[in-house]
Amino acid sequence: MRFFQIFVIIIAIVFISSCGNEKSEKPDIQGRWHAELNLTGDLLPFEIGFVRNGENWIMEAYHAEEVLSFDEVVVTGDSIKVTMGTFDSEIRAKIIGNNLIEGVFTKNYAKDYFVPFKAEKGEISRFEVTEKPSTDFSGKWKTEFLEEDGDTYPAVGIFTQNGDKITGTFLTKLGDYRYLEGNVSGNSFYLSAFDGNHLFLFSGELQADGSVIGRFRSGPKVKETFQAIRDENFELPDAFSLNYLKEGYDTFSFTFPDVNGKMVSLEDEKFKDKVVLVQIFGTWCPNCVDETKFLAPWYEKNKSRGVEIIGLAFESKPEFDYASARVKKTIDRLNANYTFLIAGVSDKEKASEALPALNEVLAFPTLIYIDKKGKVRKIHTGFTGPGTGDYYDRWVAEHEALVSELVEE
Repeated sequence: MRFFQIFVIIIAIVFISSCGNEKSEKPDIQGRWHAELNLTGDLLPFEIGFVRNGENWIMEAYHAEEVLSFDEVVVTGDSIKVTMGTFDSEIRAKIIGNNLIEGVFTKNYAKDYFVPFKAEKGEISRFEVTEKPSTDFSGKWKTEFLEEDGDTYPAVGIFTQNGDKITGTFLTKLGDYRYLEGNVSGNSFYLSAFDGNHLFLFSGELQADGSVIGRFRSGPKVKETFQAIRDENFELPDAFSLNYLKEGYDTFSFTFPDVNGKMVSLEDEKFKDKVVLVQIFGTWCPNCVDETKFLAPWYEKNKSRGVEIIGLAFESKPEFDYASARVKKTIDRLNANYTFLIAGVSDKEKASEALPALNEVLAFPTLIYIDKKGKVRKIHTGFTGPGTGDYYDRWVAEHEALVSELVEE
């Protein structure tokens, strides 16, 4: 294992230095590619495409209904660097001929985080299908994940299968694993997703009793197992029931710097007599990005009703300049024009200390609904993203109804 880590770091250094060499020729990378990330023994496949935008390139990543677009692509000779949108991560690689790209995916904020990356040109099955599917995994599955330390957590598996292709996601009480896509071979399914920062790989095998036993990889280190049974009636705990104010606290208050260093408080004139939504989030968090993608246009449509949003950013590094830069980029990329404050680092215990009125910070994101009198009325833990289908539609309806109620009081 130590040898493999050293080998990967050496590869990373080679490709990083290569990307700085100027060459005049730029290869044509346009088209669809089958990409893989090597998670120390397991390959995580996904599909990408390179599209020309004038003189520039855009890399797209495809997962079920979702197309993620990364427009910071630099091609220098036979080297390519792709900055992964709002995330502080990137792919650095070499273009070998017309049909192969090899390099590494790295998270710049994480020490020694290098994952081997490879892409072959052409439309290839996401996962290898060696035999015709012998079962249909479509439907709803009651799932229990087992972490390496022995802790467990419940989830709902939501799948749609069409032949040997399968899509869906797992929804936990703290959020979902976004759009997953994969294949079914025999009595087993395989699902994956790569959003530019998070690497999700699932596999499951149908048992004789109708249950599923499976494995989950999240990046190169996290390894979990899960068991699932069909259950169309299974529901997770109500996301509005998990967080609350501690005894002795009637209101929620804080003071943090905005992205330019100006101190901002919930008691400021801008928020008086307004319905205020406080979003606990981080730019590194996929569910937080999904929630921000919803809230940004929603705020533009609803701010005239007397609604404000404050995003409390808990970032990967404690330095203010680093956190501010990450949040500014997110504001720009997502057209999120509400108030953002730098609240601390991406640690749930430290976030809980920064917000002492809250029982604890259980999940990034968490959305706190405050009425015009400054009273906390509801707290929604986690986010049910668009990859969850009906669950997402239900949350949108609940959100709209709750805000309308608070605005009209």
